[in-house]
Amino acid sequence: MNVKIADLMAKRVITAQPHHTVEHLRGLMERNRIHALPIVGPEKEALGIVTTADLAAKVKDATPASKVMTNGVRAVPAYNDVSVAAKIMRKNKIHHVVVTHEKRVVGMISSFDLLKLVEGQRFATKGAPTDKKGTKKRTA
Repeated sequence: MNVKIADLMAKRVITAQPHHTVEHLRGLMERNRIHALPIVGPEKEALGIVTTADLAAKVKDATPASKVMTNGVRAVPAYNDVSVAAKIMRKNKIHHVVVTHEKRVVGMISSFDLLKLVEGQRFATKGAPTDKKGTKKRTA
């Protein structure tokens, strides 16, 4: 499988800025039915990420995104293979990775996007194991 992140990612990415309030972030997530928002700087560079898990705690509505966002956001270039995003998610136990092009946020890829890819693939079942002579082993 040689699918690029750009082929699978959500291209219409909704972002927020560090000064936006938790109330604003919740509204964006609810209206757009999303679970993660990249927090970007003036050049659309990723500064952090806020997920619904970050907002699940009792955080005051007036709290700025900069206080609840995860810094050191995991990002992957759009031209990489989807296996790179999958490895980042698995290794860091996260469900969303920011997609960049020349350091600018251009998309998001989630574990659900990867599941859609797997769901669309057809897998052939392997035959029964064979012995060294090439004949099938008997199973009881």
